[in-house]
Order: sequence, then C-alpha cells, then structure tokens
Amino acid sequence: MSNIEDRFERGLSADDEAFLKDLERDEGLFQQMGATFSGPLRYWTVFAFAFSFVFFALSVWAAYNMFQAEDLKHVIIWGVFFGWMSLAVGLMKVWFWMRINQLNLLRELKRIELRLVKDGGSV
Repeated sequence: MSNIEDRFERGLSADDEAFLKDLERDEGLFQQMGATFSGPLRYWTVFAFAFSFVFFALSVWAAYNMFQAEDLKHVIIWGVFFGWMSLAVGLMKVWFWMRINQLNLLRELKRIELRLVKDGGSV
C-alpha cells in the first residue's frame, strides 16, 4: 500500500463510516424532496416552493378570468397571463427537480469517494 493510501485510510473517521452505511439505503421521493430543504440552498428552495404555489394560484385566477371575459381583447390578455404563470410554475418545478438531482449526484460522488478510501483505491 502506498503512502497516500495509508493517509486516506487513516483519514476515514467513524463519521465517514457511518455516513457510508447511511448511503447504502436508498431514499424515497419524499425523503429526497425533504433533503432539498436543508443545506446552504434551503432558503432558495423555500422561496421557489412558495412562489410555485403563488404562480399556480395566479394561473388559476387568470384562467377563470379568461373564461369570464366578454371581449376578445381581455380573453387574449388573460390567456397570455395564464400562459406566463403556467410557464413560471413549470420552470419552478424544473428548478426543484434539478436541485433534487444535484443532491443525488453529490450523494453518489460521496459514496464513490468513501468507497475508494475504504477499499484502498481498488474498484
């Protein structure tokens, strides 16, 4: 074993071992969604989550007004507003799912890193 592998092996603490054991179990969808509300971007996640509900409510309101409008000009205005709010909801969902994907990727990279350290570099 080389000198660098010895240092890696010594650097693997009990916390890393426990984290590696925790990584062995797969998380469900709701656990993955809950994980986005922790860490350094938790406030952005709360912000995006709240605004997705606001945008959804505005799109429902715009759709209602679009169907209640009496002249074509108002139908078009409310329809465009409905389209923009629906697009905003979709983009917030895309951001949220990308955040979940990012956390899963970081989790897998940490798993690989700890495996390399634990196994001494042999894959």
